[in-house]
Amino acid sequence: MLESQKNWRSEAVFLLIGGVTISFCMGSVVVGLLHQSGVAGFKSEESPLSILLATLCFHGVLLGLLIPFLKYHQTGWGEALGLQREGLDKTLFRALKVLGVMLPVTWGLQGLCTYILTRLNWGADQQIAVDLLLKAPSWGLRVYLVVFAIVVAPVAEEFLFRGVLFPFIKNLGYPKLAWLVPSFVFALIHVNLPTFIPLFVLAMALTWLYERTGRLIANIAVHSLFNAANVILLFIFKQ
Repeated sequence: MLESQKNWRSEAVFLLIGGVTISFCMGSVVVGLLHQSGVAGFKSEESPLSILLATLCFHGVLLGLLIPFLKYHQTGWGEALGLQREGLDKTLFRALKVLGVMLPVTWGLQGLCTYILTRLNWGADQQIAVDLLLKAPSWGLRVYLVVFAIVVAPVAEEFLFRGVLFPFIKNLGYPKLAWLVPSFVFALIHVNLPTFIPLFVLAMALTWLYERTGRLIANIAVHSLFNAANVILLFIFKQ
């Protein structure tokens, strides 16, 4: 059975989403309070401890909660990721083809969206993560952000949006919403108007890839390499 057809139990999915949501909200409140109190390390959103706490409260907690989530469903990490050797090479080759298409498409869409927003005087600010990476006060923090973008974020986000939410909504009898809702939320959480449409299109392509392969490892590979390509360009052009 394809992983995209996985029947996750409703109570487990709600607990997973609820736990991540509560952790994210509490983390945001704590960072805000520590910032207002003038605690060292939390003087701004770019402070190392602020960044560390913010990333751990969402992606870190999500990865941690996936351990009991998979255990509850008696599913191992290898099965959940789709690491079975049979057909793995063809799956990864398909992932590379998707990446080859989506890189120029998303870059083109972002350029177009930035141009339109600028013409409308709506502003086209950089993503918070991009701004943090460029202005990181130390190389240690910069390395952490790069590793987070290339390794941690792809695994956590693909598990949540394509690995859990997509099949869950689909199996409830809403296949169209299963494509649209996780993709919309995925684009929304990056909190950046110029990249909303490009990321939504990327998410739809990743959903298609997961539907065709049933292997989450393909999605993680595309997501990771996509982020890596953007990080490399960011350091080359510094904008």
